[in-house]
Amino acid sequence: MSRYRPPSPPVSAYITPEGEQALREELRRLWKDERPRVTRAVSAAAAMGDRSENADYIYGKRRLREIDSRVRHLRKRLEILKVVNTLPSNPDRVYFGAWVEVVSSDDAHHRYRLVGPDEIDPARHHISIDSPMGKTLLGKGIGDEVSIQSPSGERRYEILSVHYPSSEPER
Repeated sequence: MSRYRPPSPPVSAYITPEGEQALREELRRLWKDERPRVTRAVSAAAAMGDRSENADYIYGKRRLREIDSRVRHLRKRLEILKVVNTLPSNPDRVYFGAWVEVVSSDDAHHRYRLVGPDEIDPARHHISIDSPMGKTLLGKGIGDEVSIQSPSGERRYEILSVHYPSSEPER
């Protein structure tokens, strides 16, 4: 079996100002707080002697590799991200950063914010503009109907409202 992995599909390089701030804070926390703490713990574990059976040493080294990997990823990603902090020329249309309220064909109301792939958070109703729903909603306006192909079949939605963060606080 080979170690070849096909390249992952390209993702959008857009991010909201809040998302960029969160990534920068995560990078700062990992580099300035967590990595020095784990490094001290690994050094203390290494001083105890036999490293081959020292769980603190083994798991500490593993955690350092995870931290270093995430730090490399964040630094590379932050270099290429484009912060979108301007409102679109037509605020009645769905573009990056919009809060969109939709109603499905079975009268269920949903509210989503279209964000970049680095900010996806289902608990906060943030969906990626690269997702099937995000791609379908982009450029549509109030009253437009869209259909999404889901694993359970086709789902139809009507766009009820479009708001941008400067015009409405996040709920």
